[in-house]
Amino acid sequence: MKIFIAGLPFQVGEEELTAVFGDFGHVKSLRIVKDRETGQSKGFGFVEMTNDDEAKEAISNMDGADYYGRRISVAEADDKPRTGGAAGGGGFKRSGGQGQKNFNR
Repeated sequence: MKIFIAGLPFQVGEEELTAVFGDFGHVKSLRIVKDRETGQSKGFGFVEMTNDDEAKEAISNMDGADYYGRRISVAEADDKPRTGGAAGGGGFKRSGGQGQKNFNR
């Protein structure tokens, strides 16, 4: 099961977070999302655990927990594929046939 974690303190590293979730079971993979330019944590990440029951226990125990003074949110991650549709964002779009460019982030 893949788990989404939000509200992570910026000083928390992947090794530490792996150990924390490892208390609940085997961690298959873990990734803290970081800014491309600075390498600084963006405050969220993903954990993949091999056993669904252990993952659910981790979610139950960690969601809303205080972690270095920050309240973290922990939930099952959506495995929705990213599409290039209107909600996909990014890039330039032409609007109204006027030839104007709108930059979406």
